[in-house]
Amino acid sequence: MANVVVVGAQWGDEGKGKIVDWLSERADIVVRFQGGHNAGHTLVIGGNTYKLSLLPSGVVREGKLGVIGNGVVIDPWALCDEIKRLGDQGVSVTRENLRIAENATLILPLHRELDQLREESAGEGKIGTTGRGIGPAYEDKVGRRAIRVQDLKNAKTIDAKIDRLLVHHNALRAGLGKPLVDKDQLRAQLNEIAPKILPFVDVTWDLLDRERRAGKRILFEGAQGALLDIDHGTYPFVTSSNTIAAQAATGSGVGPRAVGNVLGIAKAYTTRVGSGPFPTELTDEIGQTLGERGHEFGTVTGRKRRCGWFDAVLVRQVVKVCGIDGIALTKLDVLDGFKEVKLCVGYDLDGERIDRLPAGQTGQARVKPIYETFEGWTASTRGARSWASLPAQAVKYVRHIEELIGCPVTLLSTSPERDDTILMKDPFAD
Repeated sequence: MANVVVVGAQWGDEGKGKIVDWLSERADIVVRFQGGHNAGHTLVIGGNTYKLSLLPSGVVREGKLGVIGNGVVIDPWALCDEIKRLGDQGVSVTRENLRIAENATLILPLHRELDQLREESAGEGKIGTTGRGIGPAYEDKVGRRAIRVQDLKNAKTIDAKIDRLLVHHNALRAGLGKPLVDKDQLRAQLNEIAPKILPFVDVTWDLLDRERRAGKRILFEGAQGALLDIDHGTYPFVTSSNTIAAQAATGSGVGPRAVGNVLGIAKAYTTRVGSGPFPTELTDEIGQTLGERGHEFGTVTGRKRRCGWFDAVLVRQVVKVCGIDGIALTKLDVLDGFKEVKLCVGYDLDGERIDRLPAGQTGQARVKPIYETFEGWTASTRGARSWASLPAQAVKYVRHIEELIGCPVTLLSTSPERDDTILMKDPFAD
């Protein structure tokens, strides 16, 4: 059986939570491979709603192992809070169902503070960060001055690493006119949190290799969406990590051949949180209707999402960059009742038709969508569990999307309920 990577094929918030939960029931191990607690999944299981940010989706299911890979930046205080919240809901998180990569980078209080200071001082140039310290932590990682999970094991050697870190951060804070970080206070904070995190620490790349060779099914769970990728997204309005499928290998320590099938998640329309280009954005009544019907508010931030028509240009681009084998199309039911729906099939850039999103910020801001108008459907798709129960026009809409993006829709979600899912091809099958 193949392993499966799940990635967002738009700007995040595509409904990955339900799909990952649906798949995690059939997986043995669920791995988070990038991002931090700036993204989240909402899972509804047995009438209970679980909101996860750092924890892999598998931890809420008995007998599954969740792994936080080395590509994730971990706020240990946020992680402990999340573990406690699940405990209050009756889900026990122990070493039996959670392991943390020893070489993962930590998010510290100084990262959160710097993140917020930068956004406050950016004015109209704000990127739209969540202010949770994700970007500054990744900066320290590539700057080779980060405190990593394994550093919590040795209080004697951590002093020198804190000194190296503070040379950089205190210089920044002084330039911003802010108080310097107190070394003793930071060390005390780390010493206090260490015993709560260390029981979960493991050599996860080796663990995953052993389990893979033993024939266990592994589900690699991405956060956010491919259009927020630091290299391939709408830069600079992106996140600070690689969100494309290839990061599943790098961010978990397995070889690329071990990754397996790539399942992309896309909404039947498009949404985006925060700043940045959005060619098909609708600021009219239709956009408002999409947001209301789709309950478009961020799981973590609660921020209202911008809404627009399905952008086949962007999803086709993501299919190529991520090597997506199949698309899970979600929230088809939100389009029920529209007399007509539109699909973006190309862009107009200064009078020239193009079939990709420009890499440059100014070009991205200038593109105008070229639409194809599609007849809508009046019958409801909500709760449909077979193709036969879908309105004929809705089926045509899905099939046309397949043609436009050059990729089959292998799974269709028709409501937030996990069983309201139509499966055309099993992602775990070779």
